[in-house]
Amino acid sequence: MNKSHDINQNSQLTLQGVGEHFSPPSEPVPACPDLSGNRFREGRGAAAFIGIFGRRNSGKSSLINLLTGQDIAIVSDKPGTTTDPVSKSVEIFGIGPVVLIDTAGIDDAGELGEKRVKKSKEAIKKVDCAILVVAENTFDNFELDLIKLFDEYAVTYLIVHNKSDISSLNKDTIAEIRKYSSSEIIDFNTVNDEKKEELISLLKSTIPTTTYQKPSLLGDLVQPKDVVLLITPIDSEAPDGRMILPQNMAIRDVLDNNCITVVVKETELEDFFKLGIKPALAITDSQAFNYVSKIVPMDVPLTSFSIVFARLKGDFEKYLEGTPHISQLKDSDRVLILESCTHQVSCDDIGRMKIPKLLQKFTGKKLEFEFVSGLAPLNPPKEGLPVRSTAFDVNYKLVIQCGGCMVTRKQLLNRLKPFVEAGIPVTNYGMTLAFVNGIFERATSPFLSI
Repeated sequence: MNKSHDINQNSQLTLQGVGEHFSPPSEPVPACPDLSGNRFREGRGAAAFIGIFGRRNSGKSSLINLLTGQDIAIVSDKPGTTTDPVSKSVEIFGIGPVVLIDTAGIDDAGELGEKRVKKSKEAIKKVDCAILVVAENTFDNFELDLIKLFDEYAVTYLIVHNKSDISSLNKDTIAEIRKYSSSEIIDFNTVNDEKKEELISLLKSTIPTTTYQKPSLLGDLVQPKDVVLLITPIDSEAPDGRMILPQNMAIRDVLDNNCITVVVKETELEDFFKLGIKPALAITDSQAFNYVSKIVPMDVPLTSFSIVFARLKGDFEKYLEGTPHISQLKDSDRVLILESCTHQVSCDDIGRMKIPKLLQKFTGKKLEFEFVSGLAPLNPPKEGLPVRSTAFDVNYKLVIQCGGCMVTRKQLLNRLKPFVEAGIPVTNYGMTLAFVNGIFERATSPFLSI
């Protein structure tokens, strides 16, 4: 990658005189400690997602209240008090910020109970670790079902035998658990907090270290003092008075890597290059690919915010494999577009309006599109079509995922997991737009040359 910084005299004058009363340190301020080159940093303020699972009336809600020291969850002797999973952001002393997810009992019964159980199981895909609550030495198929799901989705977990004031954990129960699990077990009750510190310590050790690793967006693509150009169109979807999250995060990451950050709209892009400045990297909104790629010189590496997030949050390799399948789409093929957040849809909506139009124009085919927002369960398959146990339609020919800026990497990967396992090609917004604009290789090459 060319790292030159050809700044002419005029541009130097332009940059001088800014912050005249500020004296920068003689040495660059170090970024957060690296865990793997420049790719990962310790995450500051990262919140661990912790799910609480178990049977009805096992004391899940009481456990949450004890951990937080607050009456967050409703507690009742009546089984089934907790219905849908409830998330709460809190601070646990000794751990830090967490998002606790209280779930319905895994043994809930009836038609409504089955729906609650399904939602509880769906929550497993969203958590970094779990607490499996058992009580009164009860451990059988309900608990085994949860353990299997924890293992399937690589969720670390701690087993809490609750209500020890009624019935202490016995050797037979431990032996039964050990047939299926090597996770830590603690005998506990929420009547007093004698073992609270021990529980917090075990929980802390159960949270994967990767939860607190904050991947750098660009740390392995740029060097200190590099000029990084960020091209940010302001359209009808841009939030009033601020920038979208991927743009904000990119700006901060560039600054954290001690680079020179230049932010322009696409309408001022030509004016920027007239300054004689050659950036080490240019990042644009994917929707402006067609316009921007014609202006940014070919010897300047170019990609998009969405593709940067494809590596940060998604399965980058699967995206690379899946994107070229766009050329193989045929009439009536079904394309699923996944949005990880929910937002109002405008006439310029990238996922629901622009991408479908561009795909049909590029392929010349009449395609069918379906849309799913948020992390809710996927739409049930249409009647008469073959289905998998994961409850989605295998007749999708392509799945297009958004950048995923509002969710964790684990949540997004688990979202894509059933499609990948079924052999359905997956890609993301940015790679799709790069492909239909004929610059797929150029837009992904900065990451392939590392």
